[in-house]
Amino acid sequence: MTRKSSHHKGSRAKKASAAGLLLPWYDQHRRDLPWRAKPGEIADPYRVWLSEIMLQQTTVTAVAPYYRAFLKRWPDVKRLAAADLDDVCGVWAGLGYYSRARNLHRAAQIIARDHAGRFPQTSAELRELPGVGAYTAAAIAAIAFGEAVAAMDGNAERVIARLHAVEDELPKAKAKLASLGQALVPRHRPGDFAQALMDLGSTVCISKRPRCEACPLASVCEGRKLGLAATLPRKAAKRARPLKRGAAFVALDRAGAIYLVRRPEKGLLAGMLQPPLSEWESSFPTPAKAVSEAPFTGAWERKPGVVRHGFTHFELELEIYVCRFLRRPNGEGFWLTPPEFARAPVPTVMRKAIGHAVDDDLPLFVAAR
Repeated sequence: MTRKSSHHKGSRAKKASAAGLLLPWYDQHRRDLPWRAKPGEIADPYRVWLSEIMLQQTTVTAVAPYYRAFLKRWPDVKRLAAADLDDVCGVWAGLGYYSRARNLHRAAQIIARDHAGRFPQTSAELRELPGVGAYTAAAIAAIAFGEAVAAMDGNAERVIARLHAVEDELPKAKAKLASLGQALVPRHRPGDFAQALMDLGSTVCISKRPRCEACPLASVCEGRKLGLAATLPRKAAKRARPLKRGAAFVALDRAGAIYLVRRPEKGLLAGMLQPPLSEWESSFPTPAKAVSEAPFTGAWERKPGVVRHGFTHFELELEIYVCRFLRRPNGEGFWLTPPEFARAPVPTVMRKAIGHAVDDDLPLFVAAR
C-alpha cells in the first residue's frame, strides 16, 4: 500500500469516525436554542441568518432576548426589509458592533428586492450578502439548506485544532483548520454536524480545562493523546490596545429631554445617535478647551469620574460634562424625551455616558429597550 493511499484511507476513517461519534452525541446533548429547529423540523433560513449575525462576537446568553425581540417585531425577511433603519438599530442597541445591524437591514432589502424574499441557498451565493462572511455563509448553507460545507467558528476551530493536534498559531492556522474541518463534514446531516461542533466546543471542548472525559471524540483526538489538548489552539500574542480620551457633552432640558447628534454614515458606530463629543486624543481636554467644544454656551459641569468602554482596536475613556437648559438651544441635532430615547439607536457606550451624566436617576436613559 502506498503512503498516499494510506493517508487517504486514514482521512476517510477519521471522517467516518468523527461524524459517527459526534452526531449520536448531538442527538442526545444538543442545546435547546430559540433559533434552532427542533429534531425533524426544517430550519428556517431567516432565523438561522438572524441568529448567526447576532452571535458574531456575542454570547448566546446575550443574544437570546434580542433575537426574540427582533423576531416578534419582524418575523420574516420582507418585513425586516421594509423596516426603518433607525428602528432596527434601536432594537439592536446594547448588542454592540452596530455595523451588523446596518448590514442586516441592507441584506434583508437585497433578499426582498433581488431574490423575491427567498434566501440564496449556497454558501458562495450567501457570501454576496452584506455582513455575511465565510463562517456565517457556511452555517446558513449547512443548517438551512444541507450543503456539505464546514462552518468554522471559534468553537469549531478549537475542536478541529485539538482533534488533529494542530500547533500552528491562530490566525495563520485558520486556512489549515478550515481544510481539516471540511474533510470531516458528512454528506448526511451536514447541518447537524455543524451545530454539533458548535455545541461540543461550547459545552465540552471548552477553552480552559476541556472536559475530555465527556467528549465523544476523545478516542480519536490526537491532542488528547499527546497531552496537548488544553494548550490548543495556539494564539499569537495580542497587541496592547491604545487608549483614547475625550469629553461627552450631555445637554438636558427642564423636562429631561436630551440633545443628540447623528454620527457619520461611515466608520465607527456609523449612523448612530450620541451626545456631542470632543475629539478623541491621548489626553483629556482641559476643562476650558472642553467647554469651548461644547455644542451650546451654558454652565457646563464636569461630573466626577470617567466612563470607560472597550472597542475592538482601542480603549476609550470619556469625561462627562452636563448642562441643563430652561429653553432648548437650537442645533442640528435632535431633542429626545426619555421614552423616545429608550427606542433610539444609541450605542451602549453613549448610554453609559448619559447614565453617568444623570447619575442613573432616569432609567429610560440607560435602558437598552
